[in-house]
Amino acid sequence: MDRTQKEEIVTKIRGAWENVQGVVLVDYRGIDVPGVTGLREEFRKAGCHYRVFKNTLVRIAIKGTPIEPMSRLLEGPTAVIWSTESPSAAAKVATKVAKEHEKFVIRGGYFDGQVLDEKGVKNLATMPGKDELRAMMLMTFLAAPTDFVRLMAAGPTNFLYLLQARERVLSGQ
Repeated sequence: MDRTQKEEIVTKIRGAWENVQGVVLVDYRGIDVPGVTGLREEFRKAGCHYRVFKNTLVRIAIKGTPIEPMSRLLEGPTAVIWSTESPSAAAKVATKVAKEHEKFVIRGGYFDGQVLDEKGVKNLATMPGKDELRAMMLMTFLAAPTDFVRLMAAGPTNFLYLLQARERVLSGQ
């Protein structure tokens, strides 16, 4: 690989990681080619990118960026998984794959200005995703008006129950 190709790859990495939400670094040694192809497809379905870069090129690309402290995790054959859509998407799929494949070992990652170890990546995987957070926020917004309507309807409803009970008592039931 000549110098221009390396510079091109470094530029692509920088461009791809400009708006990165989460990064996971894994050791993929021992997984055969069809297995890696299946992994790539699984990550693609989750909206993540799975690539294997030379560690030195990644170090050069992240130099001077907030992701730079992650360079200490770049040793040996390393696959990089990242997502620009959801901070936890890469971690969720990587954790799931690590449970299925013994040889797929999570080294660490990056999220919100922090370098994560394996445990941190697993914790990130348990965080709710973007859609779950939206649903929770919507339910929070709807809770107050719903409770208000219930409160406003409670008075007349309880009065109706009182009248029905009085009617039963008077009719002898």
